[in-house]
Amino acid sequence: MESNVKTKLIEAFSKAEGDFVSGQELAEFIGCSRTAVWKHIEELRKEGYELDAVRKKGYRIVSAPEKVTKTEIQIGLGTNRFGKEIVYEETVASTQQIAHKLANEDAPEGTIVIAEEQVSGKGRLSRSWHSPKYTGIWMSIILRPNIPIHQAPQLTLLAAVAVVQAIEDVTDTLPEIKWPNDILINGKKVTGILTEMQAESDRIHSVIIGIGINVNAKLEDFPDDLKEKATSIQIEQGRPISRAKLIQALLLKLERMYDLYLDKGFSPIKQLWESYAVSIGKEIIATTLTDTIKGSALGITDEGVLLLEDISGQIHKIYSADISLA
Repeated sequence: MESNVKTKLIEAFSKAEGDFVSGQELAEFIGCSRTAVWKHIEELRKEGYELDAVRKKGYRIVSAPEKVTKTEIQIGLGTNRFGKEIVYEETVASTQQIAHKLANEDAPEGTIVIAEEQVSGKGRLSRSWHSPKYTGIWMSIILRPNIPIHQAPQLTLLAAVAVVQAIEDVTDTLPEIKWPNDILINGKKVTGILTEMQAESDRIHSVIIGIGINVNAKLEDFPDDLKEKATSIQIEQGRPISRAKLIQALLLKLERMYDLYLDKGFSPIKQLWESYAVSIGKEIIATTLTDTIKGSALGITDEGVLLLEDISGQIHKIYSADISLA
């Protein structure tokens, strides 16, 4: 209920386009008392909204926070399920950790955990993920697909397609995918995706997809060892974008891709993934835990395994590796 009141409050201020709205008008629009309006305006202030209050005029929003709160995300969210339940935190160790706990507590599918900052963010292969405050999207989403366990890696590729399409929709940039789940802009990494599973021997209990997007980070926000290989959307397009709008687009793309996948299988997702892939048809170097293989990237299998043909014509199945262009 409190979330609905805050949402309607912000909707009323948006319609006023910077003009004052009286406490009585707000109370009538929301359907609550003027005392309740005042209480929720104080809650908005705690979330970082700057509001003017003038006697006999009412209230108006002066500035909104550069945050990605539950309220900001849910206003205008076009999904049916994804993002209807949101856990928002200012600072966390890792959104994945919280999502795993919620999944064990039977949180509904489509629940997201989002934070302004992660202090122990995780990437692939047990690497850390740099997550500075108020600059990016650090979120995890809970899925509960009724699919065989061996098909779970397909969801990583599905998420990569959704991220690319969301970034295309709300920015001036053209992202590409580097197998299996790195999103690049102009050859530099802007997004990482981490998929983890909770399962029994014969069925999936939940799949937790973690997504980290460098949105409005500046070059100086990156550690020295990342400045050559990482980037942000703001750096590449020269202006900041609304993180809330990007999250809304991402949740909508994820939900549509996921529904398509459950209805039609992996084939349409695979075609989309390959259309965005930077390495297909190119010479690459795959560095695994035990070997380094150079060859031509042919595509991916239905399980999301990368097919690499070496100089002798032998085709290697790459399940996990670091990929670089030769």
